[in-house]
Amino acid sequence: MAETLDAARAVTQLGIQERTAFRLSLRASLVKTPADVQTFDELFPLFFDGADGAPPTMQDMLDDMSPEEAQALAQALSQLKADLAASLERLMRGEALTPEQLRQLAAMTGLSRMRSLRHQDWMARRMERALKHDSVRRAMRELADMLRRAGFSKARIEELRQMLRANMEAESEQLKQFAGQNIVRNMMERPPAGDAERLMNAPFGHLSEEDMNTLRLEVRRLASVLRSRIALRQKREKSGQLDLKATVRSNLRYGSVPFTLAYRRRQKQPKLVVICDISTSMRYCSELMLSLIHAMQDQISKTQAFAFNDHLEYITPDFDAGTAQDAVDAVLIRMPPGHYSTDLGGSLVEFQRRYYDMVDGRTTLLMVGDGRNNFRDPATRIFAEMARRSTRAIWLNPEPPALWGTGDSDMPEYAPHCDHVLQVQTMAELTAAVDELLTQ
Repeated sequence: MAETLDAARAVTQLGIQERTAFRLSLRASLVKTPADVQTFDELFPLFFDGADGAPPTMQDMLDDMSPEEAQALAQALSQLKADLAASLERLMRGEALTPEQLRQLAAMTGLSRMRSLRHQDWMARRMERALKHDSVRRAMRELADMLRRAGFSKARIEELRQMLRANMEAESEQLKQFAGQNIVRNMMERPPAGDAERLMNAPFGHLSEEDMNTLRLEVRRLASVLRSRIALRQKREKSGQLDLKATVRSNLRYGSVPFTLAYRRRQKQPKLVVICDISTSMRYCSELMLSLIHAMQDQISKTQAFAFNDHLEYITPDFDAGTAQDAVDAVLIRMPPGHYSTDLGGSLVEFQRRYYDMVDGRTTLLMVGDGRNNFRDPATRIFAEMARRSTRAIWLNPEPPALWGTGDSDMPEYAPHCDHVLQVQTMAELTAAVDELLTQ
């Protein structure tokens, strides 16, 4: 309260017309320790930065256009897909996204539960994907080609291109600022950390390192619960599935009188090949999944584990040497995560070249990742061959299906070759997926 009153008095004295004076008045009155200066400098632009001036619009260009040019522009827009034409028209008018549109994007991308500013840029890019910015850029090029064929001058086309590009950049800035503001509000409303039950249903992208420490401790308990469920299912199936051939063979010494009954064991311990994406957006999900698999080794005949980011690494020796967390930490030292570095297609090529014999008719192929490739070759043919070679292929993806195929997502190309594609945004969903993996 005291700092708030000081800030109000400072702003009253210096006013809000001059941005630098306004920012310094707040920083001088609100920040009390040098360590918090950086935090203030990160937060201030989220709430007090905006576009400089009004965005450019089509009105001035339309005033200069001849009726023939205006008609040619309208005809060119009508030849594009309806949603892309609507997006281009909105950009031409220089209209910002409405609060309702922003709320819909937040709900679609999971922004409402983000609680770390390190995800601000990532969430802004997810919203751009939902708005199909890449498709809009391609539509801009198609529009330019159509206008060129219609007789528009190079200068007029370049003027239109620059206007659309400027308004798209302004929209990206709006998304980034909106993401930052919501993340800060979520951080303010955050319940106390350490509540394991709450964290079980928290999306991986919203977890802090403290939350992860809590879930790492939960893995052993979850593995014990899963082991009990599996044992109970096996017991029920054993009592309900009589194996007639084995019963006859085991009672030959009694003249085939069935003194003892033999039951069919339907549960077979799977042989796993696990390939995990440990890029920035996938690290927590992959670490917890590997930890859970590591804790359930008595239910698995053999596990071959791989991690990939910009290249593929065989990490089973790391898990044999210690805990799952130690193994993941060791792998991250060798291949640190980073934005725009994921190369799933190249990793599949490397797997085929060096480790293809690990997949056979007794293998369950388990992929953990969001299916994003940074516009590189997805190597779909190789994945299809791996899936056919295995007994079944399962893909665990934290992204909702609505985001598949947007931006650099190649998930629609991989999904048809999978026996199951499961969405795993939370630890609870991940546990359910591992349960299904080990009991089917």
